[in-house]
Amino acid sequence: MKLLVALPLLLFLATSLPAADVDFAHEVAPVLKQHCGKCHLGEQKKGGLSLDTREAMLMGGESGKVVAPGKSAASDLIERLKSADKDYRMPPDGPRVPAEQIAKLANWIDAGAPWEAGFRFTKSGYEPPLKPRRPTLPSARDGRENPVDRILDEYLAQKNLQRPATVDDATFARRVSLDLVGLLPSPEELATFESDKSTDKRHRYIAQLLARDIDYAEHWLTFWNDLLRNDYAGTGFITGGRKQISKWLYQSLASNKPYDQLARELISPPTPDSAGFIDGIRWRGDVSAGQTVEIQFAQSVGQALLGINLKCASCHDSFIDRWTLAESYGLAAIYSNRPLEIHRCDKPIGQQAAAAWLFPELGQVDAKAAQPERLKQLAGLVTHRDNGRFTRTIVNRLWHRLMGRGIVHPPDAMQTEPWNADLLDFLAEDLVEHNYDLKHTLQLIASSAGYQSQIEVVGKDTDDEGYTYRGPRARRLTAEQFVDAVWQLTDTAPTRFDAPVIRGAASSTGTPLAMRPVHGKWIWSRADTADAKAGETIVLRKQFDLKTAPLQAIAALSCDNSYTLFVNGQKVHAGENWETPDAVVLTGKLKAGRNDLVIVAKNGGTGPNPAGLFCEIVAHLSDKEETTIASDESWQWTSQLPDGKGRFGKEPADFSQAAVVKNADVWNNRVAPQLSAALTAGSQSVGLKARASLLKSDFLMRALGRPNRDQIVSLRPADLTTLEAIDLANGQSLADSLQQGAKKLSARNWQSPDDFVHWLFRSTLSREPSPAELATMKAGLGEQLSPQGIEDALWSVLMLPEFQLVR
Repeated sequence: MKLLVALPLLLFLATSLPAADVDFAHEVAPVLKQHCGKCHLGEQKKGGLSLDTREAMLMGGESGKVVAPGKSAASDLIERLKSADKDYRMPPDGPRVPAEQIAKLANWIDAGAPWEAGFRFTKSGYEPPLKPRRPTLPSARDGRENPVDRILDEYLAQKNLQRPATVDDATFARRVSLDLVGLLPSPEELATFESDKSTDKRHRYIAQLLARDIDYAEHWLTFWNDLLRNDYAGTGFITGGRKQISKWLYQSLASNKPYDQLARELISPPTPDSAGFIDGIRWRGDVSAGQTVEIQFAQSVGQALLGINLKCASCHDSFIDRWTLAESYGLAAIYSNRPLEIHRCDKPIGQQAAAAWLFPELGQVDAKAAQPERLKQLAGLVTHRDNGRFTRTIVNRLWHRLMGRGIVHPPDAMQTEPWNADLLDFLAEDLVEHNYDLKHTLQLIASSAGYQSQIEVVGKDTDDEGYTYRGPRARRLTAEQFVDAVWQLTDTAPTRFDAPVIRGAASSTGTPLAMRPVHGKWIWSRADTADAKAGETIVLRKQFDLKTAPLQAIAALSCDNSYTLFVNGQKVHAGENWETPDAVVLTGKLKAGRNDLVIVAKNGGTGPNPAGLFCEIVAHLSDKEETTIASDESWQWTSQLPDGKGRFGKEPADFSQAAVVKNADVWNNRVAPQLSAALTAGSQSVGLKARASLLKSDFLMRALGRPNRDQIVSLRPADLTTLEAIDLANGQSLADSLQQGAKKLSARNWQSPDDFVHWLFRSTLSREPSPAELATMKAGLGEQLSPQGIEDALWSVLMLPEFQLVR
């Protein structure tokens, strides 16, 4: 039955086999340039065939199409390269293309002929302006005052194009809810919205969605994890060659941190929590020059924050755009703590890279300064008020996310001319004028009639090369949106998650939170620590029992001056600034039964000074039951140090009772509110079901396009491949969720099968079923609802293209 109900999806969305790992820039483009460039690149279009862009290549020439993506055996290009016929072979003159190069081209075609985003063989003469620009807004037409609409309406009028019609309330509600918080509106939420007769209800609904800080953060976490290549498992995490930024990123989103501050903290991390982005991945074994962490730094900063592709320019001067090998290495040298020799195509050229910023007209980094200072200077230059590329890049990404296509497209190719420079520049300047508030930009776009209009119908013949705006475009649900929707529908979301984050934030917007009281005490080996020696190190331990593994557990810690925390034989966290207490996620670290908490605490300074440790854990055993473990005199201390996992090979003989430190106000007056805030924030989300963005990728999410985040991903595949569709229809985790959900739904008090069908369509598609749909569903369900009938109904709707698209 599953495969049967999946047929609509297979027929509608399946496009090709999944692409193999093909290096287009270094394996394919050089072959095409060397052997085909004379006749088919640039101004040369012999036989009407141009290979300058992927679109031009797929159009073919006077003799027809030359490339059939996914089918090298049926591609004229491969046949001509192999042919010995002088009248048919390509190239017609000169030496034949080596067999191994033809094999690379065939492999590339079989993989779907993937093309580097924004790549064209002929360099564009367009150079985007660097400095920001505040365009003059056109006059409003027909009372449409939103600045986005004023620009779009003028654009459409100049093109003699009609404005697309406005969508109905239900379509809008589904679209904007999925876009802003990643969740479907419930039938009750939808009914309330539709019944509201006020003229500003759409604007208020957008504001209400953006005020849901936890939902907002956990939806946009997907976008930022992709863009900053952050994840919870994968290459480098086990070996220590890669660090998460999850906790910092989540808190930044939940508190709506200004974007310029967020970028500065990524480039010049104030704490280790955000350092994983610039530190990249330390690959095991031998790596090429283009895989070193220094080059990763240049590529990541360039791509994620500036929309600049430095991958080609990390190997040689780019033939995509103007960036050079020396410029890539100059940016990499800002990060480097060692002399950095420039390599061209993985071979050293005997020249050392000098630390340098890409746009010296804004200022320059002091190449002689220490690395932390160089990074600080770079962070200031990237976010410089006159760096319009920085703001244009992020607003273009947000526009692409909400509208289905970038103003500059693809979003990583910001050297490309925008289809409307005024729109791009206005959004960029508006972001700055509103304190780099990303929520404001999202609200501005979503409030526009342009966003709220009917989607453009995109067909195979739609000209994307000469793009003309005709309205927003439909977008495929992300893997996380799809999974969340299934869990929302079936009430099968897990309660535990993998991301080491504290859900919510005490500093986020919305209703002020009632702050939790703090119970822990500052402890040490003795009560009088006012003159503790610099470097004095002790180990504090607490052993305790829990009757069940906690649903959630949060620890608030501070130590004057530094500490390392071990839980049940695992190093969990380390801190070195008592004035910035740490909120540490212990969910999944604590277990039912005996737990062993070990903290290596070290005093700092250069002379005698106060020492003390504070630790408080709130473990939520259920939605209604919690227990607190707080530092006090029941803890033990020893002068013996544990091993690297916090274990003692032999129980220390000098374990003694810890002492509560006198005069703890020296610390409490500074950090007590922060300790309380950490525990309060963690309590907001107790009982909340997990979101897919907080979980490690699994088979289902990979089948739905969730990427391996070893590389930055700014665009996920727009289509579902044949194999992905089959995997989706046969995945066990999805089948289990629907089976469990069907049992729960069958136990509800439905008035009739009609009642269930109406609920199902309202819950998934935000509309009522048509008479034909209602009749078909009722025929499948029968007169009496059963778990099997409900499960089949769930399958049939979830596999519909209408469900799997944001429209």
